[in-house]
Amino acid sequence: MIESPTVVLVPGLRDHVEDHWQTHLEKKLDKVRSVPPLEHDKLSRDSRVAALDAVLSDIEGPVVLVAHSAGVMITAHWARQHSRPIAGALLVTPPDFDFPMGEPYPTQEQLQDNGWMPVPRQRLPFPSTVAASRNDPLADYRRVVGLAEGWGSQVLDLGEVGHLNPAAGYGYWPRAEELVQDLIDKARE
Repeated sequence: MIESPTVVLVPGLRDHVEDHWQTHLEKKLDKVRSVPPLEHDKLSRDSRVAALDAVLSDIEGPVVLVAHSAGVMITAHWARQHSRPIAGALLVTPPDFDFPMGEPYPTQEQLQDNGWMPVPRQRLPFPSTVAASRNDPLADYRRVVGLAEGWGSQVLDLGEVGHLNPAAGYGYWPRAEELVQDLIDKARE
């Protein structure tokens, strides 16, 4: 029997939010780890990528990544710099760092200064699905589809779900469990 993968949650720049779907998902899964909040250098891409790599380095066996928002960008930057087998990834509502996001989000200058630019567009070395919102205030749907194409990801059209966070009315998101279970099942095939 093939070992069940560990699910690694990669939150966005706001880290862990109590009523976020990733927080709810973490409580429902048996074999799960989450990238911990940073104490310092919270906007540093290098620190975020290193934190993800530290979690992954501590896991034996297959891994499924579940990233949200800037966590998707952290995942893309990590994949460009590191080599570790990943069974699959669910990349949910990535922001478009190429355009200003407005308050309270980082400015493009802050993103540039902290290493987020340019946004990686190379094919990811693992199977992935980008779950995209048609009315995400942080990214135009067509641009997210363009990112997904560059990454070699399948696109899952979520419809109009905003940024799929508590501000958009999403705490517990039952579909997350279904999508993650599909990745786990594929990893075990």
